[in-house]
Amino acid sequence: MKSGVGPQQGSRDNPGPLLVIDAVTKWYISEADGDQVLAVEDFSLNIARGEFVSLVGPSGCGKSTVLEIIAGLRKPTRGAVYLDGRPLKEPHPAVGVVFQEDSVFPWRTVLDNVAFGLEMRGVPAPERRERALRILEFMGLAEFARRYPYQLSGGMRQRVAIARTLVLEPQVLLLDEPLGALDAQTRLVMVDEVLRIWRETGTTVLLVTHSLEEAALCSDRVVVMTARPGRIKDVVETGLPRDRSSRMLGTEQFGRISQAVWELLREESLRALERR
Repeated sequence: MKSGVGPQQGSRDNPGPLLVIDAVTKWYISEADGDQVLAVEDFSLNIARGEFVSLVGPSGCGKSTVLEIIAGLRKPTRGAVYLDGRPLKEPHPAVGVVFQEDSVFPWRTVLDNVAFGLEMRGVPAPERRERALRILEFMGLAEFARRYPYQLSGGMRQRVAIARTLVLEPQVLLLDEPLGALDAQTRLVMVDEVLRIWRETGTTVLLVTHSLEEAALCSDRVVVMTARPGRIKDVVETGLPRDRSSRMLGTEQFGRISQAVWELLREESLRALERR
């Protein structure tokens, strides 16, 4: 079920994968003793345009490392990443990232937070205000444009962080545990919001999560990684409709997907525990 890889260039007649991760390997040097640690080994995956893919695996398996390499925040020891057939070696304006940490600026209003990236790109003030207001309307946050982050709930602050990335109109949206700090009820609401954003924008999404529920519900494919060094153990295709939502929780189809992912992940989690 694993996809083949290679830096294909998409075209109108033969639209190749938008994102290609080709045999990526990452070694780290331990600060404690100088030993080398193999974090990720020969990770290869193709992601189609408009696809929603999740990465799951035991703690420390290299999920976030893979995401950071795609984002251009870390360099692979070997291998390469391609966006639309072109190598990605550093942060790229077509790739947006949202992290788990509350990354909004407390001294800026919601509107100014969302406009920040446009400001850094030199977009004129009237245009960046217009674009920021448009995305706030899309996110259901327009009435909070003049508020400050401390006046918002955790879920709303994370929506502001997502809006700040979406306003830059990325082709690929990388989500690194973006809902991890939220309570269970708010997480479900935000899952539906992320799915709505994905459907309505057509953005390609790669989600890193520890939540089997999020992965099974959100994804077209769930990529299960092995214990360190992180490799692809298997890929579960969900077959869920594009208009899926949290209403599918508890259904037989959702249960089958969750069970398939859990059985794969359980094996690797046990392996990780045995090594400790």
